[in-house]
Amino acid sequence: MPSPRRSVEGRPLGVSASSSSSSPGSPAHGGGSRFEFQSLLSSRATGVDPACARLRASESPVHCRGSFPQAAAGPSQAPPPPLPEEDRMDLNPSFLGIALRSLLAIDLWLSKKLGVCAGESSSWGSVRPLMKLLEISGHGIPWLVGTLYCLCRSDSWAGREVLMNLLFALLLDLLLVALIKGLVRRRRPAHNQMDMFVTLSVDKYSFPSGHATRAALMSRFILNHLVLAIPLRVLVVLWAFVLGLSRVMLGRHNVTDVAFGFFLGYMQYSIVDYCWLSPHNAPVLFLLWSQQ
Repeated sequence: MPSPRRSVEGRPLGVSASSSSSSPGSPAHGGGSRFEFQSLLSSRATGVDPACARLRASESPVHCRGSFPQAAAGPSQAPPPPLPEEDRMDLNPSFLGIALRSLLAIDLWLSKKLGVCAGESSSWGSVRPLMKLLEISGHGIPWLVGTLYCLCRSDSWAGREVLMNLLFALLLDLLLVALIKGLVRRRRPAHNQMDMFVTLSVDKYSFPSGHATRAALMSRFILNHLVLAIPLRVLVVLWAFVLGLSRVMLGRHNVTDVAFGFFLGYMQYSIVDYCWLSPHNAPVLFLLWSQQ
């Protein structure tokens, strides 16, 4: 006898045909609805609103980053454009930059160690007056005044030619040193005392050393155009070297300032020698001085 709770087709009364024909794990059964039903039960057991739970899951950082696969994912988004070259951080400095920083650190350390006459209380403070006298011997004003005086007193064309080129060399030295100092604008060492002899506006800068350029220029000029005995020639070279060293000992300059000054003065004489003034290529200048 058939059960009164079954239909004519033999199925239970509370079950539809579609649900009986599909298996629990099949797509037609709706596996997603099964998990949603379980999450609904768990949210009700913990007292959390299921809509709020879905909202929190969608707003979580992991969900926003796309770490979990989405069922209905749209077209893949394009990756963000790369940063411009100027906005990137350079984490690998070049070898040249590291070498320059190391050289600068060594230069500052060595200059401070050699500044033994920077003040009266320094280790060699008693030698400071002698070093300042040597400083005056390499200043540009005594050399300019002496050259102009000798040029006015000279009565030979050969002497005027040498003195005219010496004046040209001194003016070229002052111009180039002032130009480079104005461009570089490197401050003098911190232990320097600004008690120098007749300073100008650019003399507050340190690179290059004008005394070192003038010492190299004058020594090379004298050795090439004056006939001197060997002891006097050695004395001229020694004067140039000691003058450059005194700039570091007095704290006026760093070591690299003096080294570049020697190089610049050496090259300045090459320019003067190449542009040598004579009565043939500059007759107006010689006629002007001959009338004095």
